[in-house]
Amino acid sequence: MIIYIGPLLLGFILGFIVGTRIRINSDSGLKFDASVYLIFLIIAFVVAYLLGPFPYYKDIPLANGFIAAAIGIIMGKLLFGRDKKPQKVED
Repeated sequence: MIIYIGPLLLGFILGFIVGTRIRINSDSGLKFDASVYLIFLIIAFVVAYLLGPFPYYKDIPLANGFIAAAIGIIMGKLLFGRDKKPQKVED
């Protein structure tokens, strides 16, 4: 079985960049619990299966670049996507 590194690496990098841009607005009340990540991964695997592999790839019947992007989104959100408390600027 051959694993193609190109789609995996590119998908992860793009997903990581998108994941770092996810911010939580405290006014909206949205929370990212473990259940949200689990549902996101399950849906990502279903979509990757329906997409199928890239043309001429014969490694696994999934779009592995799509799975890598989904994992990159989660990693980017967990590592750098958290809001820090805003600092008060006093005049």
